[in-house]
Amino acid sequence: MSLITAENISVSFGANSVLRDVSLAIEPGEIVTVVGPNGSGKTTLLRLLIGAASPSAGRITHKPGLRIGYVPQKLHIDPTLPITVDRFLRLPGGTTRSACAAALERAGVPGLSNRQMSALSGGQFQRVLLARALINEPDLLLLDEATQGLDQPGSAAFYQQIEEVRQKTGCAILMISHELHVVMAASDRVICLNGHVCCQGTPETVSAAPEYRALFGTGTGGALALYRHEHDHSHDETCTHDHAPQDTKTEAGE
Repeated sequence: MSLITAENISVSFGANSVLRDVSLAIEPGEIVTVVGPNGSGKTTLLRLLIGAASPSAGRITHKPGLRIGYVPQKLHIDPTLPITVDRFLRLPGGTTRSACAAALERAGVPGLSNRQMSALSGGQFQRVLLARALINEPDLLLLDEATQGLDQPGSAAFYQQIEEVRQKTGCAILMISHELHVVMAASDRVICLNGHVCCQGTPETVSAAPEYRALFGTGTGGALALYRHEHDHSHDETCTHDHAPQDTKTEAGE
């Protein structure tokens, strides 16, 4: 059974249509990346999937008992607030120190428990957010631009850690990102979004699709294979023929 299924969902704010007739399913154990230009509806889609917003039309179905972990785009903590990593991970309470330590281990940053949150580097901070999302052993991990603000080596290391998390825990991962080269290469399946699903399939299929190239150009196409990790892809690969307007060309991000 799919972990999450979205069927023909649409979202409008007044006369502004953000998403229209979007359908997708997230299967156990897969890594799926959603890419698209600014204003394409990526973050809105994620909010719908976690239940923070409701569609104007269509429906979203969760597998019964589904556990979701969420890594936000950014989280501000007052630098004057004296709070350790362990204390942060145990908020609002009920989580054991051993569970926190195990989550930090899975996130690739063991030994940070007693560090002040304000003393962490950007990469360490994101790993701690990842650990917090992993504490309850989720079936599905959602990441919304989780490497924003990190340099390219830091981003690549973070996505490598995400792959290790999938291998060790078996959880499915849905990522939203603007880092086309790195994040698409870390994916089993890519969904290209621009208000609707323009194209989806393996990274190789999507990067070669006219719909994708109309949005992002051809510069990324040849580079994806260089970063590609190997998986046995069994997902259907589809592209629509509803080309995006030429004036939407941009580097990705939302």
